[in-house]
Amino acid sequence: MRTFISGVFLFFCSIIFAHSQNQEHYTNDTFLKNLYSDSSYLNLKNKVAQKYNHAKPGRWGEFVNGVCEDLKTSQKVVALTFDACGGEKGTGFDKELIDYLRKEKIPATMFITGRWIDSHFSDFMNLAHDTQFEIENHGLNHRPCSVCGESEYGIHGTANASEAFDEMEANARKIEALTGHRPVYFRSSTAFIDEACARLAHELGITPVSFQVLSGDAGPNIPKQTIRSNVLKNIRPGAIVIMHMNHPQWNTCEALRDIVPELRKMGYGFVRLNEFELTDRRKQINK
Repeated sequence: MRTFISGVFLFFCSIIFAHSQNQEHYTNDTFLKNLYSDSSYLNLKNKVAQKYNHAKPGRWGEFVNGVCEDLKTSQKVVALTFDACGGEKGTGFDKELIDYLRKEKIPATMFITGRWIDSHFSDFMNLAHDTQFEIENHGLNHRPCSVCGESEYGIHGTANASEAFDEMEANARKIEALTGHRPVYFRSSTAFIDEACARLAHELGITPVSFQVLSGDAGPNIPKQTIRSNVLKNIRPGAIVIMHMNHPQWNTCEALRDIVPELRKMGYGFVRLNEFELTDRRKQINK
């Protein structure tokens, strides 16, 4: 009996060790280092750099050419999206929020950075294996994508196209390596991006996504009533709502407990981004 227990103990220890080793293999620094030894990755990066490092950046913002902001539908559905930013001030995990979404069976889309994955590897894998949630790309290191070093809200953007390439493509490959599914949507850090980077993303098969409804949850002192009002007053069929899942101290979950019943009373349902085609409104205007 003692031998059996010892064997079981060693078996589980080996699983834990393997899991730990696996996680270390996928940290941002290690994963990027391994990509830099992949000639196909470097060739693609050099090709992008040659094309975009001297390109005019175009407009800078949340709603620029090449960025989608809502679903192409007249149905009364909304897409709740949640950013997980990571970093010094953004490494939290709002488990209460995720538990609420699961309890209410609300599908949602999660935009996740590589550095948040590094801080919450097990939580990320748990989310990724839950078909209720769609995992998308929020950048490797949560840097706004720019070909000329633009910054927003005090967050320094990528300095050039080479850095923007890593921000988008490396995290797409990291998520694919961990989940088996390559993300097709990308939300730049702060949702700001320049038009050159939006074009770059499309060349990589990545669709930049912004939002149509700003919840305004980004801050510990934002009252839940304000978040509730921001969403309910601006909601419309096909809206993409932006919120956060990396700050449990914020009032996101508390507001959502009020928002969801109200939206249901209004006849709205909830969907993931991958269930509908998305709309680039500026492309329609410029036709």
